[in-house]
Amino acid sequence: MILKNLPALGLALLACAPALAENVTTPDTTATAFDGSEKRSQVWLTSGFLTHHFQRDKHLNGNNPGLGMEYRLSEYSAFTAGRFFNSDRQHSKYVGMYYQPLSYAGVRFGAVVGGFDGYPKMRGGGWFLAAIPTATFEYQRVGVNVAIVPTYKDRLHGGISMQLKLKLFE
Repeated sequence: MILKNLPALGLALLACAPALAENVTTPDTTATAFDGSEKRSQVWLTSGFLTHHFQRDKHLNGNNPGLGMEYRLSEYSAFTAGRFFNSDRQHSKYVGMYYQPLSYAGVRFGAVVGGFDGYPKMRGGGWFLAAIPTATFEYQRVGVNVAIVPTYKDRLHGGISMQLKLKLFE
């Protein structure tokens, strides 16, 4: 089943990303990506998450250590994959793509769409798809992703999650 192969697919996409992002120049020599924004080719190391949960009475784990990678294709889009210790005190993996076409005062806004696993009450801990609103701020070699994770019934516990990141190279 394709959902079981999402981590491998995510890693394959990250490995192929440099080929996808090769310079394409327009007559004015400005490189543009598939989404029409300025092309980039950056690799970021990402942390796990710090989460402030909306349901404070459930004694959820707000310290979600982990490690991941992000490949920024352009000003608007990036691939991401990683692993972390989730709010239910289980290990989770994720693979997805950020699309953030809006910006204000240096902060990009949009969503990350991808697959996640490891939440016992959601599909028995198996893979599921989700779209999560996000904001990203990057300054030189450091950055932060902030996500607003919605609560979904009694299966997923919502909150505001923050992820730190460090640019490895471009």
